[in-house]
Amino acid sequence: MTNSIPSSPDNPIQLLHAYVDGELDLTEALSVERKIADDPRLAAERDRIIALREAIHEKLPREPISPGLQLRIEKTFGLRQEASRPTWRALAASVALAVLVTSSSTWLFFGSNDTRTTEDAIVAGHIRALTAPQPADIASSERHTVKPWFNGRVLEAPHVADLANAGFPLIGGRVDVVGARTVPTLVYARRKHIISLTAVPASGKANSGPKISVDNGYNIVQWTANGVSYWAVSDVSATDLDEFAKIFRATQS
Repeated sequence: MTNSIPSSPDNPIQLLHAYVDGELDLTEALSVERKIADDPRLAAERDRIIALREAIHEKLPREPISPGLQLRIEKTFGLRQEASRPTWRALAASVALAVLVTSSSTWLFFGSNDTRTTEDAIVAGHIRALTAPQPADIASSERHTVKPWFNGRVLEAPHVADLANAGFPLIGGRVDVVGARTVPTLVYARRKHIISLTAVPASGKANSGPKISVDNGYNIVQWTANGVSYWAVSDVSATDLDEFAKIFRATQS
């Protein structure tokens, strides 16, 4: 007989899948984490769910969308016009695109300066997170929960470090968009401030940085390590953000 955990209002087993999927808000997620810390059976069940998800992802990778299905999706959402008169979906998409292109905080952008536009998109992602109900899609202080959550959502899950002892607790992660690519962003806290750390695949393999800059009043520290360009953005002081970058970079060596 297996030692299973019953599902009831007094037992959070029914919340574990929602927790692993990042569907809980920060308060609920922290409550589940406290219960996991107090109950080894819940911790084991969480690990089993994560292992099962990783095995499925490894053994049954997602198949690419066929050109035919892609065309149907584009037609459905008005991304292509089939006649001289555009549909209302196409008109709405055109208006939305125009607003995004003219917005100062857009993540859809054009230009020849790749570094500059990447910076604009990353800062825009940070600003959007600050105005959202929660700054993270997956709310968790557990790096073993946050890292596997990115599987299937981005090309490669990011390096995740637990920096709570250094004063920068991990509070979750989210997916942002830079150009036409989805990229992972880790979310850390510093007192009452939020730090967004976005990982963008780099064209070169050489390590570089860190470089410090300011954009729209937000401090930025950028560096490259192991073929990935990291961008830390926050309204914390430049000194605090530089300290965060140094501590995180030390975990990559």
